[in-house]
Amino acid sequence: MIQESDSQIQDWPPEPGRELVGAVLVCGAGIAGIQASLDLAGSGFRVYLVDSMPAIGGRMAQLDKTFPTGDCAMCILSPRLVECARNRNIEILTLANIQSVSGQPGRFKVKIRQNPRYVETKKCDACGDCAEVCPVNLQNEFELGLGTRKAIFRPYPQAIPNVFSISKSAGTAP
Repeated sequence: MIQESDSQIQDWPPEPGRELVGAVLVCGAGIAGIQASLDLAGSGFRVYLVDSMPAIGGRMAQLDKTFPTGDCAMCILSPRLVECARNRNIEILTLANIQSVSGQPGRFKVKIRQNPRYVETKKCDACGDCAEVCPVNLQNEFELGLGTRKAIFRPYPQAIPNVFSISKSAGTAP
């Protein structure tokens, strides 16, 4: 289940010589990026949704209620997460950073660094057995350092993609 690979830099569109017409890159997979991706995909565009975190959802996934209505944040976000993951016109690229952008309006070429998850996504069924036996505790960034998590983790229960990641950060939380 452990994937021993380093960061990879990929060119988009992925295949040289193959031009994707009508493709859009959305930077940031918070609620705004997710909704933009769904709207663009619904209009027929191929969408690449890029985020540096291991799961999409952004800050809204960390909230309990929204202002000013007091609505449940996950009640708003969760259906969009599922819809985004199931949409065939949306490719989600997590743990990814944009390295460079070249070209001109309408014909951009983007270099993206895809950082390793250290878990084979096709084999992970998100059962959580790995986290139960992991001996390493780290500060939980999702909870803003108020709690701890294991070195192998899923940011939150409804996370998309629904796979675990291994944090290579050194140290043990108190």
